[in-house]
Amino acid sequence: MSKSLEEVNQSVATQNKTSTFRKILAFFGPAYLISVGYMDPGNWATDLAGGSQFGYSLLWVLLMSNMMALLLQSLSARLGIVTQRDLAQASRETYSKFVNYILYFLAEIAIAACDLAEVLGMAIGLNLLFGIPLIQGVLITVLDTFLLLFLINKGIRKMEAFIIALVAIIGFSFVFEMVFAQPEMASVLSGLIPSIPTEEALYIAIGIIGATVMPHNLYLHSSLVQTRKFDRTNTGIKQALKYNFIDSTIALNLAFFVNAAILILAAATFYKNGLFEVAEIQDAHRLLEPMLGTEWAPILFAVALIAAGQSSTITGTLAGQIIMEGYLNLRIQPWVRRIITRLIAIVPAVIVISIFGESVTGKLLILSQVILSLQLGFAIIPLIHFVSDKTKMKGFHISKITQIASWIVALIIVTLNAKLVFNEIQGWLETSENPVILWLTVVPLAFGFLVLLLFIVFKPFITKAKQEFQNHSPHNLDLQFSEIGTYKTKRIAITVDFSSADTVAINSAFELGGKEAKYTLIHVVETVGAMVYGKHIEDHETLIDEKLLSEYKEMLSQKGFKVKTKLGYGKPNKVIPEIINNGIFDILVMGTHGHTGFKDLLFGTTVDKLRHKISIPLFIVKN
Repeated sequence: MSKSLEEVNQSVATQNKTSTFRKILAFFGPAYLISVGYMDPGNWATDLAGGSQFGYSLLWVLLMSNMMALLLQSLSARLGIVTQRDLAQASRETYSKFVNYILYFLAEIAIAACDLAEVLGMAIGLNLLFGIPLIQGVLITVLDTFLLLFLINKGIRKMEAFIIALVAIIGFSFVFEMVFAQPEMASVLSGLIPSIPTEEALYIAIGIIGATVMPHNLYLHSSLVQTRKFDRTNTGIKQALKYNFIDSTIALNLAFFVNAAILILAAATFYKNGLFEVAEIQDAHRLLEPMLGTEWAPILFAVALIAAGQSSTITGTLAGQIIMEGYLNLRIQPWVRRIITRLIAIVPAVIVISIFGESVTGKLLILSQVILSLQLGFAIIPLIHFVSDKTKMKGFHISKITQIASWIVALIIVTLNAKLVFNEIQGWLETSENPVILWLTVVPLAFGFLVLLLFIVFKPFITKAKQEFQNHSPHNLDLQFSEIGTYKTKRIAITVDFSSADTVAINSAFELGGKEAKYTLIHVVETVGAMVYGKHIEDHETLIDEKLLSEYKEMLSQKGFKVKTKLGYGKPNKVIPEIINNGIFDILVMGTHGHTGFKDLLFGTTVDKLRHKISIPLFIVKN
């Protein structure tokens, strides 16, 4: 069965908890990783712009966005809990390859836009607190690659604890900011009444929605809830749904408090004093001390900004991994994925800052949030279809009332986005010196996305969705066996990595040795922890690999083969020769994925480094 974020899937036990409180606590965590996406630096830019230009009048947009987010995130969690599929996997197994490639492309654009906001936010925070130039700060953000690798190998609970600590720093910082700012409570309450003062306010409002309800969070939440292991009975699933909803409610309300606090701070400090154009985070930081009369206000502001950028960059990377593996069934080395994601965000940031200077970062942040908002429909609509499907949801589909509420939310978001796109294209056509080029490029592209959106909306109503999810996991145990002939080789070692290459490698080994030979399955755990601690490592990926290797042994033993297993730790090209040379084997059989050159850099290569180090024949089988 395909598993999302396999290294931490079902790694947190929730059974056998002695009290209800401890059981609820066991489910707490995923929504906090989600909530940081709702308070990332992109939100700061849109909230500051909204508060400084329009006072408290857009607070209702934040409240509405938070309610939308709670509904959509609960749908995402439901999909993951019930089907054990994330949103990307569910899309891949429902739509055609062509549609999935487009959806993947749009999801990657959303990830890049989100990561751009996080890169800029971190860099701005470092600049404000330590005086590090902005471009150098952008380049420093590459280093958080290693922080993510460290945290994921420590287990999901350690990562959750780290994120919650950062959220706490952000929250406490703004509690004190509110004390310093002393906002007018009557004005705050009046801001909860819906109103759109100007056309510019609509642009900011859409940006706020884009910054609050993030498409990548829908993919992420449907995966993170699968880190909890619980009884797969109706009662167990109902309990998991209930506790995850509580988790989401608390975490997203904390995010709403932070966003509201930023907007209120801007309204009480800048709008109140006639400073209507404070959209840049740097300007806000510079003006806080003279406006509020305390040096702590700008320091806390910068500290919270760094915490927001660091926490959201970690979750953004996880979402990127989920999207790539779910849509493309493609697994690449984590550090490569992180570097690629970082460069996609860093390169445009460096180019724009170099050409236009640091003054454009605020506009860049708001633009990134509007781009996110434009992607929302392509994530929300499939999600609503999936959780409404009785077959897929095995009786846990959402009610008619929830379906209606979900479609209203989708309609609001898509309508606002359509109006924004129409206004932008209309403005370009009116001001462009060569409108024909726009008519031949931008207009057809926008029309194409509209057709895709309509296709996604109406397809499930016209044709029935697939009745069951298929298994697209590279970690599958569905091995096919060849016929047995005459054999000579008696002691055969086989390397396995739980991918499609295993079937070919094991079949080839059986053709060499038959049922009379003795087989040893060798698998190497390649995590950072395994390289450092060796056999003493106890991370979740090691536990998963031990379990899969044991299942291989049991399956093959039932077929009548004599099978032993050997688990190694570290770099395969070093560990495998040690196992082979210290054992008694006649031949080593190894499957490959058939990639060369640049793909070896992405996926890692072992064969070339291995063949010179072993003292027995190496039989290479290409998948």
